[in-house]
Amino acid sequence: MKQDNMRDKLKVISYDKEQNKIIELEQKRETFADVGGLENVKKKIKVDFIMPIQSPEIFKAFGKEVGGGLLFYGPPGCGKTFLAQAVAGEINAQFLHLDLQAILSKWSGEAEQNLHEFFEDARRRTPCVLFIDELDALGGNRQKLSAHHDRMLVNQLLIELDGSVSNNEGIYVIGATNTPWYLDPALRRPGRFNSLIFLPPPDIEERKAILKIKTNEKPQEELQLELVAKFTDHFSGADLEYLVKDAIDSAITRSFETGEIQPLTNQDLLVAMEKRKPTTLEWFATAKSYALFSDVNHEYQDVLDYIHQNNLK
Repeated sequence: MKQDNMRDKLKVISYDKEQNKIIELEQKRETFADVGGLENVKKKIKVDFIMPIQSPEIFKAFGKEVGGGLLFYGPPGCGKTFLAQAVAGEINAQFLHLDLQAILSKWSGEAEQNLHEFFEDARRRTPCVLFIDELDALGGNRQKLSAHHDRMLVNQLLIELDGSVSNNEGIYVIGATNTPWYLDPALRRPGRFNSLIFLPPPDIEERKAILKIKTNEKPQEELQLELVAKFTDHFSGADLEYLVKDAIDSAITRSFETGEIQPLTNQDLLVAMEKRKPTTLEWFATAKSYALFSDVNHEYQDVLDYIHQNNLK
């Protein structure tokens, strides 16, 4: 029974900015069953990432190299971190979240040492998923970096990923970025981040589920969440969270004015919806330019497909 309970928990190691130290947390273990939609994405992750971990002999039999990390990209606020945690849940591994604030330093050489120590910590905690958010800020294109210490930090990241000085067995690296076109090309070589995964904004059913979660257990009248979901095309999960926050603020204001708790209403949600626009549209405009004019290997075709299917200009 104790072992079963442990399997229901996900150990998350991250950096606490307020306490200025690494902390360990336990939270409910999420798996792909908890990720609504994204069926094609989950299938690709299983084939490219999970199956080689679980059945390496099959891949080796066909002479296919086992290894390399996932790289999630897409508009901000579309669930990259949650999906990475679900991958950790699928393979029953710990989840280490590399926060840039725990790495960067104004002192020469200290950032590289911090990065090395974080990887060393991961090597002591295998099996683990090491999640690097905002990878572009850590692994930017060295040819476009003016500062020497920034280029050295990218070099250190490449050394750690290759495991040339340490054993990386049992470390499964997932990166996330909103701007993959700014990454150093060396990061995309085989054995590093060789599997590129596009995470689009949530579809209507996913938006409805997000809205239901964010309004759950709040004082409310009968809400027409399906209607709100229908008219929030291209809203990210973060956009929807802020929409609900605005609506709740309206209900709280009424509660103060009347002296008693006023329920969240459909009108609150509709007014909040009218004031907000999807933040993903600006991202798609930028991504489209790169996909059309700089994507020689057609790596961003999924972006163009989304734009075409959803009639985005």
